[in-house]
Amino acid sequence: MKKVLLKKDLFGEVWTFTDGGEAAILRDARPARWWLAWLARSLLRREARALAALANIDGLPQLIRSDNCTLLRTFLPGVPLFEGRPQDSAYFKTAARLLRRIHRAGVVHNDLAKEPNLLLLEDGSPAFVDFQLASHTEHRGWLFRIAAREDIRHLLKHKRTYRPDLLTTRERGILDSPSMLSRVWMSFFKPVYLFITRRLFGWSDREGAADRGRID
Repeated sequence: MKKVLLKKDLFGEVWTFTDGGEAAILRDARPARWWLAWLARSLLRREARALAALANIDGLPQLIRSDNCTLLRTFLPGVPLFEGRPQDSAYFKTAARLLRRIHRAGVVHNDLAKEPNLLLLEDGSPAFVDFQLASHTEHRGWLFRIAAREDIRHLLKHKRTYRPDLLTTRERGILDSPSMLSRVWMSFFKPVYLFITRRLFGWSDREGAADRGRID
């Protein structure tokens, strides 16, 4: 068995395990800083709940096992969006269908603004990873619908970056009309978030691409 450390930060460690040609990703919250251990475990539980609700869906990591401090999930062979730079029109059509399946399962991703959370797999198809901020609910109320729309809007922003010629009039309308919650977030909370994550934690929007979809 080959074990490789991919990432280490204030929230713990991310490892790859390769055994007999099969690879898996382990997220371990035990090495997290003591003052962030509660948050690291909370994020891990959120990811476990979301992945459990999304079992057996192609293009998504599959939960193998989890406990209070660790999560093991399948590895998806591919590259992050900003490396793959998909040009095939089928990529975004398939990604939209995959996102609809996620929402029908009662899950919103909540972090699709980050390009490393979208992969271009080896066969050219899309995949979504990193469900730490995802939410799962049995009751899809107004807040769920707002969050789901924001998932769609963020996917369309990536489509606008790589294939703006494919955007429909309706999709351009979605891009031009962020929700009220999104506007409040952008105006008041995102500056604080960016200060904490970039200045204090040293993160960037393309942080951790290796643990999300590629083993060198």
